[in-house]
Amino acid sequence: MNHNQIIFYFLKKSIYLLKKYKNIMISSIAIDKILFIDSETVPIVESYEHLSERFQKLWDRKTKYKRNQQSAQDYFEEQGGVMAEFGKFVCISVGKVKKKENHQLELSLYSFYDENEKTLLTRFKEAIDRRWNNGDIAYLCAHNGKEFDFPYVCRRMLINRLGLPIPFQIYGKKPWEINHLLDTMELWKFGDNKNFTSLDLLAAVFDIPTPKEDLDGSQVKNTYYQDKDIKRIASYCEKDVMTLVQVFLALRGENPIPQANICSYLG
Repeated sequence: MNHNQIIFYFLKKSIYLLKKYKNIMISSIAIDKILFIDSETVPIVESYEHLSERFQKLWDRKTKYKRNQQSAQDYFEEQGGVMAEFGKFVCISVGKVKKKENHQLELSLYSFYDENEKTLLTRFKEAIDRRWNNGDIAYLCAHNGKEFDFPYVCRRMLINRLGLPIPFQIYGKKPWEINHLLDTMELWKFGDNKNFTSLDLLAAVFDIPTPKEDLDGSQVKNTYYQDKDIKRIASYCEKDVMTLVQVFLALRGENPIPQANICSYLG
């Protein structure tokens, strides 16, 4: 074998081992060690006009080739909350599964929400670090988490001058060193990196009900800024976590959790 063939062989072997290790981990992971996460974000201010002149120019520059014929103002209305530099969290909901004495699974839901993002993130960080340190959780799972929720948490934590929660401290880590960050969309790709599948579509494929009739993602901004109903957003977010858990179980070939075994502490 020449030099290039040797390199190709080891690359191919490494990819095989990584995939094999990952699959073994997913199929054998203890469900009660996973914290399931979903989040809702909005633009940092209600409208483009409320941005400072400096941030208006930065928004114009950053979105110049994404807007097509759309104005910067309209694009901010639709996409301002998607970018961590121009958006903020209004809610992070989490779900924890445990086994009951009769071996049935039970899902508990809890939400961190506040008008003050720093307060929300501080409470979230304290809860994550406490549960991580006492061994209560060893994994985090979100849908499209590696592209959205996880990096968004890291960026907004730093913007708010907060340290990163322990499981989010991934600077310089190799791919096999961050297997504690699980992503149901990534699990569904099976190597098809150009494929995007929404949580709602996956739920439909697996015949999982999605009980979110009263709100959708496009309404979150107005619900927050105009209706000022952050609790309604939290309720919507928890329903996404509920769906996320059921999809994760389906990806493992397991039965869904009965509705009677799902409880929320939203109040």
